[in-house]
Amino acid sequence: MRVVEGPGWRLAVEAERQHWPVLIGGEGWAAEFTWREAALLRRCVLQLVGQLEGIADQLMADEAITLEVETPCPPGSLWVELEGHRAAWRLRFVLAPADGSRGLEGSWSEQASGPLVAALTHCEVLQRERGEVGPAR
Repeated sequence: MRVVEGPGWRLAVEAERQHWPVLIGGEGWAAEFTWREAALLRRCVLQLVGQLEGIADQLMADEAITLEVETPCPPGSLWVELEGHRAAWRLRFVLAPADGSRGLEGSWSEQASGPLVAALTHCEVLQRERGEVGPAR
């Protein structure tokens, strides 16, 4: 199992586990994700951070901003929000369930969001995009 963590966040990957190989957590919560859910969360978070970086020079230092994205995450959907200022922001997500599936909701503080994004960026097994995302075989 590979675990990286810091104050207010945690990312653990156990590639040998079939159903829930990725554990992602925040202050006082943690949840297990499928490869696909974790990869979609990673993609959405990086998309929002990229959008913020693209407009950061147009924002005043104390100007508040909220960016969000929603994408299908069969059998439900995933919604992710970045909220804050150009230099300090927090993340929040909702994995909305479809009938018969679980739902998840979590968030990270301004202090935890940046280091979590760095960990997600460098998590190699979540970078693969071939069908059911997971470790190379």
